[in-house]
Amino acid sequence: MKALRYRKFAAVSLAVGIGLLGAACNNSKSDSSGGSSADGAPLDPNAKVTISVDCMPPTTKAAERKEWMEDVAAFNKLYPNVTINGKDGFPCEDPAKFTAMLKAGTEADVFYSYFTDLQTVLDSGQAEDITKYVNNKTIPALDNIDPAVMDGMKDEGKLYALPTSNYKMGLIYNRKLFQQAGLDADNPPTTWEDIAAAAKKITALGNGAIGYGEYSAQNTGGWHFTAQMYGLGGSMVSDDGKKAAFNDANGKLVLQHLYDMRWKDQTMGVTQGFKWPDLMKNMVSGKEGMYLGAPDDITYMVQSLGGNYNDYGMGPMPGGKTTLSGGNDYFFKKGLSPDQIKAGVAWVTFKFLTQGKGQFDYARTKADGLPVGLPQPLFWVGSANDKDIADKSASATIPVANFKPYMSTNVQPKVEPVRAQEIYKVLDNAVSAVLTDQHADIDKLLSTAESQVNQVLANAQ
Repeated sequence: MKALRYRKFAAVSLAVGIGLLGAACNNSKSDSSGGSSADGAPLDPNAKVTISVDCMPPTTKAAERKEWMEDVAAFNKLYPNVTINGKDGFPCEDPAKFTAMLKAGTEADVFYSYFTDLQTVLDSGQAEDITKYVNNKTIPALDNIDPAVMDGMKDEGKLYALPTSNYKMGLIYNRKLFQQAGLDADNPPTTWEDIAAAAKKITALGNGAIGYGEYSAQNTGGWHFTAQMYGLGGSMVSDDGKKAAFNDANGKLVLQHLYDMRWKDQTMGVTQGFKWPDLMKNMVSGKEGMYLGAPDDITYMVQSLGGNYNDYGMGPMPGGKTTLSGGNDYFFKKGLSPDQIKAGVAWVTFKFLTQGKGQFDYARTKADGLPVGLPQPLFWVGSANDKDIADKSASATIPVANFKPYMSTNVQPKVEPVRAQEIYKVLDNAVSAVLTDQHADIDKLLSTAESQVNQVLANAQ
């Protein structure tokens, strides 16, 4: 559901040539002279290729834009005949425009999406199967990437995209309110019972303090319902993806927890119907004690809302069974030549999947005045993860200790359900009801949602 958050802004889509002059348009085919064969070998450094790539930082993000251009220049030292024709904009994906581009076939050669877009992209027929192009030669760090992340970009064993970021949901909390309420800011609650108890102490501070906040509009309620289900060990759909699976003891517990905090404990405030980024605004105002989110929520609170990194901390997903994960990736447009696919794989690898380079050049990030220290992206495993933590800590510009409770608890990630956005929209109603209707019937709400989600899944067969 991470996708939803940036989808609410107006998109900018301006084609900008980056790299060699005279770059061709979006769908230009490889003009390889000699070229590489369509096997698993890396791109021939002498191959002459042009590819369009979207999600280049816009000019309004000067530091990020500078780094992109630097990386293109460094990449061209390895592949001097590859032209990266960048398309900039923020957000990188707008749902309506994204769907329209897929329908018209006007997306970039290497196009950005959210993890939740896999089925939509496959249904459009716009994605190349890149399985044979991805191996330890083309992506040297492949074995160090969490297999669960890679599996999220596969369908029937075939790989269609490469990850650029991954996140896991957790509990975001206001350290200042914790301290004022006599709570241990270095040890946030890890169960819903403890969250309820902490919320009471925070609300008791008065002056408009709210112990716990929850979304319930524009698909965000269903998103957080799913996150809470995962934390308790539940599932949203059956293993085969054909039936709803949330109308069970875990589903009832999720809604009961929310109902009790809202109506019995009165620790969630009177105002409801929140959507992204309302809870972040409340947190920055100093009135919100806790809510569920991902690490880059904190970046948004600081960079866009004027918050302070010192004021916020993160703990693991309450319940700790599994946690909702998501992120971003790049697909490869159907019909690309073998050399274009190889060039795209090489670029994504250089920019997003190489430690010490691209997005993992933390010293550069720090020098450019961008934040270093957030526990994201989370897709390295083993010694590579240890190195990433060490490299990040060496250049940290934010208090990394505030994320220690989140990082030190290994909660296994779980991907979003099929037809996630449609399911989230249905569950908004149930979450909204328990937060706005003191006489809400939880059993009836779940039963109704189950029927509606079953219809959504049936229509998708």
